[in-house]
Amino acid sequence: MKGAAVIGEGAFSADFRAELAELLRWRRDVRHFRRDPVDEAVLARCLDAFRLAPSVGLSEPWRLIRVHSEGARAAVQANFETANAAALTGYDGARAELYAGLKLSGMREAPVHLAVFCDDSAPKGQGLGARTMPEMRRYSVAGAVMQLWLLLRAEGLGMGWVSILDPDRLARDLGIDDGWRLVAYLCIGWPEAQENTPELERMGWERRATHVRVETR
Repeated sequence: MKGAAVIGEGAFSADFRAELAELLRWRRDVRHFRRDPVDEAVLARCLDAFRLAPSVGLSEPWRLIRVHSEGARAAVQANFETANAAALTGYDGARAELYAGLKLSGMREAPVHLAVFCDDSAPKGQGLGARTMPEMRRYSVAGAVMQLWLLLRAEGLGMGWVSILDPDRLARDLGIDDGWRLVAYLCIGWPEAQENTPELERMGWERRATHVRVETR
């Protein structure tokens, strides 16, 4: 099979590596969604990214909440609008005007909403690797989210990571257990268009670095 790797060789083929690099280039933070539903089998296949993800001490501290009801979605939308209005006050002049014109959430259109939390008190893993750096649990959740992002993109789906939210308010509105901390609020669906350039770069907000700087000490 073209591009396939032979198990046990320890490396994937050049074709596979090229396709993987292409997938990384085409992963985008999507804010413009079609309202078409996402097939549940496809979504389940992508959510398997969490089962396959690495985690500190094999603690698997991620906790997933499907935000589906009209009431829950309305509460999160109101949360975003309040936080977004507050964020706008932190900018002046042309930068404020540019910020006000950005579409920073696809909540209204995206058919799937997923709130991803970290359980800082997760007993699994027995504290291995997290006693000196407890934040590693949240890094583990973030890494799993990245794997989900890539699997969704491979299926042609888009994902938007919304961070303009009050996490404590969201936890209260959703009735989340004490000890869970929000890591990601994700909007998932079919993108209106496929773009391989970040929207913030296209809109003139910021530019992506041309290379990775590595210092030696």
